[in-house]
Amino acid sequence: MNAFEGLAFGFSIALQGQNLLACFVGVLIGTVVGVLPGIGPIGAMALLLPVTYSMTPAGALIMLAGIYYGSMYGGSTTSILLKVPGEVSSVITTIEGYEMARKGRAGAALFVAAVGSFVAGSIGILGLAFLAPVLASSALRFGPPEFFALCILGLLVLSRITGSSLVRAAVMVALGLGLSTVGMEPMSGVSRFTFGSLELAQGLELVPIAIGLFGISELLSSAHDKLNAEKPLKVKFKELLPTKLEWNRAQWPIVRGSVLGFLFGLIPGPTAIIATFSSYALERKLSKHPEEFGHGAIEGVAGPESANNGAAQGAFIPLLALGIPFAPASAMLLTALLIHGAKTGPMLMVESPEIFWGVTSSMYVGNIMLLLLNLPMIGVFVALLRLPMYLISSLVALLCVVGTYAISNSILDLWVLLISGVAGYVLRQLKFEPVILLMALALGPILERSLLQSLYLTQGNLEEIMERPISGTMLTLALLVLVYPLLRKLPAQIQKFRSLKA
Repeated sequence: MNAFEGLAFGFSIALQGQNLLACFVGVLIGTVVGVLPGIGPIGAMALLLPVTYSMTPAGALIMLAGIYYGSMYGGSTTSILLKVPGEVSSVITTIEGYEMARKGRAGAALFVAAVGSFVAGSIGILGLAFLAPVLASSALRFGPPEFFALCILGLLVLSRITGSSLVRAAVMVALGLGLSTVGMEPMSGVSRFTFGSLELAQGLELVPIAIGLFGISELLSSAHDKLNAEKPLKVKFKELLPTKLEWNRAQWPIVRGSVLGFLFGLIPGPTAIIATFSSYALERKLSKHPEEFGHGAIEGVAGPESANNGAAQGAFIPLLALGIPFAPASAMLLTALLIHGAKTGPMLMVESPEIFWGVTSSMYVGNIMLLLLNLPMIGVFVALLRLPMYLISSLVALLCVVGTYAISNSILDLWVLLISGVAGYVLRQLKFEPVILLMALALGPILERSLLQSLYLTQGNLEEIMERPISGTMLTLALLVLVYPLLRKLPAQIQKFRSLKA
């Protein structure tokens, strides 16, 4: 079926009663998660994975996807009213949004952020509907060597994009890949690193590690670094509409940010963060009033917030078309697919079209729900910010423990949760990126299986993998990603050497 037929079929799935409810619950939780500082969408999705066991695969993914892109909407509320980013990707909004709020234009900033997110989501859904089938049909020609090369490229790009040093990134990748080898070897079934434990023979569950790294460690970090006690600024419903001048200045930044964010979403890494900073830099460069930036320029809210949501939508393309998570939240969605036994990768669209098209169409329904939620109910969400943090932290800790134990009723998973939480906190204090570890853990089994299959196909000849056009190109790009930072520093080092010699 073509894109229009697929979307029509998808709406017939998304508009079913149980899927509509799943979408509403997802976007509502996502908004709340975005509003409350210290609780991220990854932890929320991980906590709710056990809840999805009784749902259909399409309904489960619709709800979890709603949490992901819904958190992008909610993150702007605290950024604008409290100068505390509910999400990391909303950091840039605190610069201009809070300054607008101090000038009495909080309503306009929130309105533009919500509309920009809606426009970006709509553009992203169309891109997903038209590009993903093309990518999936091309990916059907992918063999094990191509998937091996794609995993290598994804890990290297992610490790460079996060801003972490090469050594720190390499440590996180090695640790993640090492943890992914615990359990039975995929080809021979030989047990590895199980120490005689039958529970470990099944491997380490991704969910307890994710909840620990992004839930428990976040609670420990919040306890260590107390949040700003500043009270949120009030906003009245009648103040939501921007002036004609503000709207004229916001229109093109919304369009540019939506397209820019969507394109960034197609590459590996924390693209929502990069897209917002790139959009902000672009709008500052194109603005006729660059002196207003830093003092409440509405373009600095419209562009980054649109880019934020556009990147979230774009990240679904590699996940649904290739079965490769290019972002940490995508790794949680991939886990949900695996838990429900759905076929991942290019065959998802062929064997489970109700999942692909149902999720794609539900995003448009979810974006409409978010627009209706985020404008009239701003006062309700602001009231959540007045709750004592110890109440929120206690509830989150309880959900982390209950959600982890419910996965397989295993005490081992609780130990994994505790160790991961402490490890995540220590890693953050040492300026390591847990995101890289989680991505390496998610991609590890795919990487190992595709490597072993490639070696079987080529009878151990690695040169054949490099000689294949697609895998060879991706491995060459991976090598360039690795050596580019060194090559960029080379002229400065040569100049330094010459000056010392002189």
